[in-house]
Amino acid sequence: MSHENAIFLAGPTASGKSEVALILAEKLNGEIITVDSMQVYRGLDIGTAKPAKEEQFRVRHHLLDILDLNESFDAARFIDLALNAEADIFSRGKIPIYCGGTGLYFKALASGLGEAPPRDDNLRVALEQLPLAELQAELKRADPATYARIDLENPRRVIRALEVIRISGRPFSELRAEWGAEPQTGAWFGLERDRADLKNRINVRVNQMFVRGLVEETRQLLTAGLKGNPTAMQALGYRQVVEHLEGLRDLAETIDLVKIKTRQFAKRQITWFKRQLNLRWIKVSPGKDLAEVAELIAKHASD
Repeated sequence: MSHENAIFLAGPTASGKSEVALILAEKLNGEIITVDSMQVYRGLDIGTAKPAKEEQFRVRHHLLDILDLNESFDAARFIDLALNAEADIFSRGKIPIYCGGTGLYFKALASGLGEAPPRDDNLRVALEQLPLAELQAELKRADPATYARIDLENPRRVIRALEVIRISGRPFSELRAEWGAEPQTGAWFGLERDRADLKNRINVRVNQMFVRGLVEETRQLLTAGLKGNPTAMQALGYRQVVEHLEGLRDLAETIDLVKIKTRQFAKRQITWFKRQLNLRWIKVSPGKDLAEVAELIAKHASD
């Protein structure tokens, strides 16, 4: 699919993507299309680092707060909504700036969805009833390549892979290998930071989330059906806070665990982006003015 003149900004969590995209959009008369599987949900605000209302007022954001917690979301629906938003932005003479950290969605934007079958709600419900260890064992037998690569602690990812395998009769890795048949169009960038800098930024962000009220937000989301949505429950921080509210660990332990999980997630994001996408990586040093980063991206995008 062609995205000529669109800009794509990826990278790990807490790398500064949102701030850079905001500056870039103001500079280039652009609008932001959020590439995030969790920020689509209303109410998941603090834990997903959703752009503040004043930031959304400065620059129009698309694909934020479009779903209730009882609704499901996947890459196919993302692509449909994102392409509609992109066409709308172009029709008004503006520049679409895709920004986020959900690698699967970026890959689908770059190369299409392949031939993976659509979700099967009945099969998915059946798979969700099985213990994670049993699902992992089935995946290892059916598709060792995916088993070696996937985040095995994420039930949603394991279930989707098995769903595809059972429906198609083919390994999930085979279908994913078919991506890339189309050339990647548009200007693609990734933000990169030193490990120590990124770790510090993650720790600061997590501390701020708890100060801003992540525990209370999670408590309110539970009354709205958070635990009934397996996708939303995978959002970093929320599952750990739910476990805290259920008495599994105290608050200090919960904060430390969220930091650890977030750092692990950031590491997986970096690995995935470098293997799966052709990004022009922009090195961001500690304390660097993000306006300079946006200026550099704007320059490269016009090359």
